[in-house]
Amino acid sequence: MLALRYLLKHPFHILRNPAGRELLRLFWRYGDKPRYVPTKVKFRHYQLEVPDPFSWVWQYEDIYLEEFYKFNASTPVPVIYDCGANVGMSIIYLKELYPQARIKAYEAEAVIAGYLTKNLHANGINDVEVVQKAVWKDDAGVWFGEGQADDASIYGKGAKKLVPSVRLRDELAAEKRVDFLKIDIEGAETDVLPDCADVLDRVQHLFVEFHAYIGQPQALATVIGVIEKAGFRYYIDTNQHRKAPFVNHRYRNNDVMDLQLNIYAWRA
Repeated sequence: MLALRYLLKHPFHILRNPAGRELLRLFWRYGDKPRYVPTKVKFRHYQLEVPDPFSWVWQYEDIYLEEFYKFNASTPVPVIYDCGANVGMSIIYLKELYPQARIKAYEAEAVIAGYLTKNLHANGINDVEVVQKAVWKDDAGVWFGEGQADDASIYGKGAKKLVPSVRLRDELAAEKRVDFLKIDIEGAETDVLPDCADVLDRVQHLFVEFHAYIGQPQALATVIGVIEKAGFRYYIDTNQHRKAPFVNHRYRNNDVMDLQLNIYAWRA
């Protein structure tokens, strides 16, 4: 069982933490269910419908156990931009952290955006603006490879389709201050962040999930250069530790990606 394997790998870290114990319960209940089958799931008092229970459980680990999106706001009403909101787990967490937060949630994939909207409403979260568009460097639309859960991207191998887009730079420019900007857009960050460079001064906390796709430029230096020039301090982490990296070049045996990093940036 996936839950047992995880417990053996992280025994003390998991059992000491209420979120860790909840994670084990979710692994036990949902971790071994068939992939990419729409499933109704529960954690605490929340009920959601998700397209893939396996990837959803890992979202819980990132968001609730590892607390990827935890930040300290200087106001009880922070402005949050969630780019790549998926099925809504990040928003549920952020609304727990700051119930009065003003949140704009962007999701490019229409089917996933449907799950997002449904899950927010089902859990009484009705004050989030959901934008069913890809964040991009213009508003002319962008070609996306279809995905099944959290893997739709401009580099995806699925059938290509043109999805509506919004220029993130213009969205940020309309704000005086953005307390938290989350960018998890499956490789498009290498285009979007440089386009936003001149307005990042109003962003206080920035999370970027960086992706490098096989056969494409890795462009990590570009992303870090933008972050440094914008005046942030930053920390880089990875959840894809692998043995023998000179031999094993791929991210978790992924056939499209060879690097994924989490970049946390903040104002000193």
